[in-house]
Formats: sequence, C-alpha cells, structure tokens
Amino acid sequence: MLDILDQDIQYLSGVGPKKKEMLQKELGIGKVSDLLEYYPYKYVDRSRIYHVDELRSDMPFVQIKGRILSFEEFETTPRKKRLVAHFYDGTGVADLVWFSGIKYASQQYKEGVEYIVFGKPSVYGGRYQFAHPDIDKAADLQLSQMGMQPYYMTTEKMKKAGLTSRSIEKITKSMLEKMSEPLRETLPPFIANRLRLVSRDTAMRNVHYPKNAEDLRNARFRLKFEELFYVQLNILRYASDQRRKYRGYVFQHIGNIFNGFYRDHLPFPLTDAQKRVMREIRQDLGSGRQMNRLLQGDVGSGKTLVALMTMLIALDNGYQACIMAPTEILAEQHLATIREFLGDMDIRVELLTGIVKGKKRKAVLEGLIDGSVNILVGTHAVIEDTVQFLRLGLVVVDEQHRFGVAQRAKLWNKSQNPPHVLVMTATPIPRTLAMTIYGDLDVSVIDQLPPGRKPVVTLHKYNNQTTSLYSGIRQQIKEGRQVYIVFPLIKESEKLDLQNLEEGFETLKEVFPEYRLSKVHGKMKAAEKEEEMQKFVKGETQILVATTVIEVGVNVPNASVMVILNAERFGLSQLHQLRGRVGRGASQSYCILVSKPQLSDEPRKRINIMCDTNDGFLIAEADLKLRGPGDLEGTQQSGMAFDLKIADIARDGQIVQLAREEAQKIIDGDPNCDKTENSMLWQRLAALRKTNINWSAIS
Repeated sequence: MLDILDQDIQYLSGVGPKKKEMLQKELGIGKVSDLLEYYPYKYVDRSRIYHVDELRSDMPFVQIKGRILSFEEFETTPRKKRLVAHFYDGTGVADLVWFSGIKYASQQYKEGVEYIVFGKPSVYGGRYQFAHPDIDKAADLQLSQMGMQPYYMTTEKMKKAGLTSRSIEKITKSMLEKMSEPLRETLPPFIANRLRLVSRDTAMRNVHYPKNAEDLRNARFRLKFEELFYVQLNILRYASDQRRKYRGYVFQHIGNIFNGFYRDHLPFPLTDAQKRVMREIRQDLGSGRQMNRLLQGDVGSGKTLVALMTMLIALDNGYQACIMAPTEILAEQHLATIREFLGDMDIRVELLTGIVKGKKRKAVLEGLIDGSVNILVGTHAVIEDTVQFLRLGLVVVDEQHRFGVAQRAKLWNKSQNPPHVLVMTATPIPRTLAMTIYGDLDVSVIDQLPPGRKPVVTLHKYNNQTTSLYSGIRQQIKEGRQVYIVFPLIKESEKLDLQNLEEGFETLKEVFPEYRLSKVHGKMKAAEKEEEMQKFVKGETQILVATTVIEVGVNVPNASVMVILNAERFGLSQLHQLRGRVGRGASQSYCILVSKPQLSDEPRKRINIMCDTNDGFLIAEADLKLRGPGDLEGTQQSGMAFDLKIADIARDGQIVQLAREEAQKIIDGDPNCDKTENSMLWQRLAALRKTNINWSAIS
C-alpha cells in the first residue's frame, strides 16, 4: 500500500493536474510529504478582534468586526475604478477598498450584514483603510478555534494561477484533516523524551495550524531539531567512518628542520593564538589518525606561517608537503613568502602551475618522484594524473571553498595513506555554519593579529565627495604609498559595469596625471592581467584600478588605501575581503567605502557594520543574519546543501549545537551503527539520502 506521504498532490482537494504542475515547477511540491514540509513563513493571531479606534498604520494584519454602511465607486483613470465600502464597528469608520474584482465585491458583500474583516491597515485621506481584505460573515467564523492563521510564500506565477497563500492554506488544512492516522515517528523515544519534544504528528499539525504561540514554539523547535540532527548525524557518521577507514601517518618526530627554523628564521614571535593552533595540529599529527583540520583566521593573522611550520614537521618525519591555492597569483605569492621565511635553509620548494612548462616542469615532476622536492606550491595543476609524489604526507588547501570535494580527494589518492589535510580560509565562518559546512573537520581559529599590525580605519563617503577623496589619495601617494580603487563587476550587469570601469579608468588618469595606473578585471587575458598586477606589486604603478579579482591573493604591503566604489552593491563578505588587501604593512591603512547618498536599510547596515568593526567573525555573523547561509560567499561552491526547510543556521545556533551534541552521543555509543535501539535513526538517514538532499556534498 502506498504511504500517504508518497501520494501525488494532484489528488488532493483543490489541486488537480494544472495546479500540481504549477506547484511542482515553482516550489518543487509533487507529493503530500513535500506539501507537509512547505512551512508557513509567518502567522497572524485570528483569535483577537480589534476596534477601529485602536488601529495604527504600523500594525501587522488585524481583524475588525462590524457592518458596511454604504458603497462608493470612484473613477481613478478613464479605464480604472476604485470601490470603497465604509465600514463601521461602533467605535469608528474604516474604508474597505478594491482596485480590481469590483463587480464581485459589490455583489458579494451587503450593507447591514455583520462581517469580520481581516487585513493590514494603512492611512489614506485621514482615514484607516484595508485594501482587498479577507471578509467572512461573523456568523460563519468561530474565532476561538481559528488560532493563528498561517501565511505561505507564493510566486507571482502562482498568484496568477489562483494559488495564493490562502488557497495553499486550504489545501494543507484539507490534507491534514484527511490524515486520520498519526504520522510515523522519526526520532526514537529516548531522544524525544530526554529533550521533551512533541511528537512528529503533533509538530506537523501545530506548525501549520497552531492554536497559540506556545504550540507553535514547541512544534517549530521539534522540527528544527530533527532537521539539524540528521544533518549532523550524517556529517559525524561520515567523519567517523573516514577515521576508522584511514589511518594517518604518525608524525611524532620534531627534528632539526622545525627546530632550526623556529630558532633561526622565525620572522616574529608567535601570537598566543598561533601557539594554541600549533599545539592542536601537533596533537593531530601524532594521534595516528588522519588530520582534517580547518584553520580560520582573518587576513594577515599568520595562517601561512602556521601552515609552513606544519609542513616542516612533515619534512622532519621524512615526508613531502604540498600547498594548493586557487589562483596562479596566490600560488606565486605563497612560493615567495615560503622562500622568504626559509631563507638559506636547505629545503627545495618548487612551483607547479599552468605557466610552468617544458624542462622546468619536467624537473619539478622528477623531483617529486625522487623525493628531492620537499614542498610543492601549486594550483589545481597539482592534482593532474602526471603529478606523482614519493611520500606525500601533508596537504595544505588554501581558500577551501574554491575547491570541490572531488578535487581534494584526487590529492589524497596520490599517497599510500591519505595525507594529513590542513584547510585554510581567510573568510571567517560563524561557528554554527562551520559545524554544518565543514562538519567533518576540526576547527582551529587564529583570532589575533601579529604585533605591529594596525587595524584598518574604515570611512564612508558619498560619491559627491570626490574632492576630499582624491585629496586623501594624493596625500598617501606623496608619502610613498599605493592605492587600490575597486569598481563593481556584478554578473547581471557586466556590460554596464565594465563600461563604468573603463570610463572610470580614463577619468582617474585625468585626475592623477602625475601618477601611473594599472587596470585589472576578470575579462582580461591571464597573461595581460598578470603583467598589470606585477607592475603594481613591484611599485611601478601607484594606483591599481580593478574589480573584485583582487579580492583574494594580492599581497602588497606598501598599499595603504582601498577605495571601494558603489560599496552599496557589495556583500559584507566581499567588502571585508577587499579591505584585507590593505593593512599588511606597518603604516596606518584606510578603507574608503563610497556610495550614493540615498541608501536603503540593508546596504546602510552593511556599510555601518564595516565602519564599526574589523573583526571578521562579527562581520561573518552579521552577514549570515542579513543574507542567510545560501547566499554567503563560498558556501555554494563548497557543496553545502542548504535546502533546510525550517531551520535557520543564522538564528538557530543553539539548536545546531544541541543537535550536534545529540548526534555525537549516538556516534560515540554506536560507531558501527549496529545497535537495535538506533535502527530507526539509520533507516531514517538512509531514507533521507534517497531524497533530493545532497548529503555527500554536506560531507
């Protein structure tokens, strides 16, 4: 017998083939279970009646009870009319207004009949009005039973096809009423009872039709917990399987290479944060299991130094190390930084990118096979089949979100045992998000800047204040500094943006005739872009006019000013990454956010946050709350399946933590997944794997 949850929704009352097709196309709803998990986005309390003399224009949806005194029809244009019903409740008069459906409204509603009117009040002509309200005869409604009315998100196409929030509500209500049997439980009693969770059946019915706020709160908590619990259980089971399957190389020896570097070549004393992270890494390397660690740290916090010291431990134990970067520019900068750190130490460090060809490439490949190359720095070129190592013991992956799971796995396969993995990111990730995207990785955070680094001063200017802006730029260049000026290049308007950049570049050449300018954008050929970038790196040009291609991997300590034009068009993550291009030297650096004077609330919030703090983790938390996880820079590339139906990573941090703790208890107590009391959990996990959730990507 077909499970009711698997039944086709076209057979539900009020749906049919055409509406089913629309629901499937617009919302991905094809089965009863899909509709059941299409949750309301808000609720309105229908148990309370307001009086007209209590109304305020900032109120949400409310209801009033009274009678229509009279109708009036107004001609707004030669072809358009407006119908107004004057509605009296004993305390005052409000207007009910229709701009369409006028004939229906005038025939449907009668003067003198008692109605309950439901809608959002606004003020027009000194009187409260309700545009296109819901109207029911007072005798037909039992308000005490209505509780809180759910509201469902709909699209314009759906509304045109007659699928409004109200119609989805009616379809859902009819479906729930036909479900005489309780929904099957999906959490075992020992979890549900310990956490005092309502049953799945109660939660599902109350999330759609709560009688009161407490019922709703309990229902949402249960459903959010369950959703996040299974995500965490999947991640932790995967991580546990990986650890049991793969033994890691044991790096117990700290020898002459590491100690010699630490004694003679350390460029500055390690911060307490760097020391803490090194202790965590050393513990991993000596544990006998494969290290999988995420190293988070703001731009300039000293992640590369920690990565190098980790690689030196691999060398001390007779293994090779590799660092993989997303771009050739970043790979070359890693090479230069590592060689500068190592100085005259007898360690062979080589580069492997697309531009390393011929005899040089052959020599590098041979050096990897015979073991004479100790550290390889490269781009995705290092995962090509022709690249083989003698003893690869450690892989460092920089800016992880730009590499897919399959690409990293290719690197692991270049070694008899999977090498230890250290993933670095300069994009701070809130803890709840890190637990969900990188749930199989242990997380380390460098939350201190090295001594001598001054925080970047961030200022906001309007685009009609160019005189003072140009004056400030000129002053910095006179003092021997360099300047970035960033134009947006956003996909939906690339042609216009590119035109603005080209015109802006010509204008800036006229404004600063005494200085040399470079120009870089993603539409340029790689060699041309590289040439322009190098001119700026070498100090041959004073101003680099660019798009966000410089967001990651440009390190010019002499650059002290970052000007971001049309800053209102950038997300917080991008603004923070761009600001990270300056503040790398000892001199005071500045980030100037230039916007139009008229800003809507969200862009203004973003700019204010940038001006208020340099803390990347505070910014990441704010970004998560403003934009939601699906939009966050890098999360889509990382493969995280953000099709959570009800949980919100940004706002449900405590539930994420609770779900992870409960999932960890299960894994710790049943690592082989064979205990009878957990069979429901593994069956449910298997069922979820068959759905459209990209579980492998979460892992």
